[in-house]
Amino acid sequence: MVRLSTDRFEQLVRQAMESLPEHFLDRLDNVLVVVEQRPSREQRESNGLSANETLFGLYEGVPMTERGSYTPLMPDRITIFQRPLEQHCESEEHLVHEVRNTVVHEVAHFFGIDDDRLDELGL
Repeated sequence: MVRLSTDRFEQLVRQAMESLPEHFLDRLDNVLVVVEQRPSREQRESNGLSANETLFGLYEGVPMTERGSYTPLMPDRITIFQRPLEQHCESEEHLVHEVRNTVVHEVAHFFGIDDDRLDELGL
């Protein structure tokens, strides 16, 4: 298990976001990316997870593929959960890798790519 300060973990998330190709970043309008320590009970339940299951990240919003020609008033939200990721990783290098994978996964949901397709792509 790895344990980082919140500031250092947020830096890893920023670096992961900045590493995305520019043509994706340019289309991430009205999306808030935040770090939380753990998913809430409500977030776990709304995703069909039991009390002993958790999430590394969560996209909440309307995927691009389901939108009309409007821009939602409230921003979509990508949350990256620090403690579950830290508990999963044995080193900071592993954590950097998992944070980036989680960011890519949640950004993919913003673009309308579902979990089955992400599995096919190996993400």
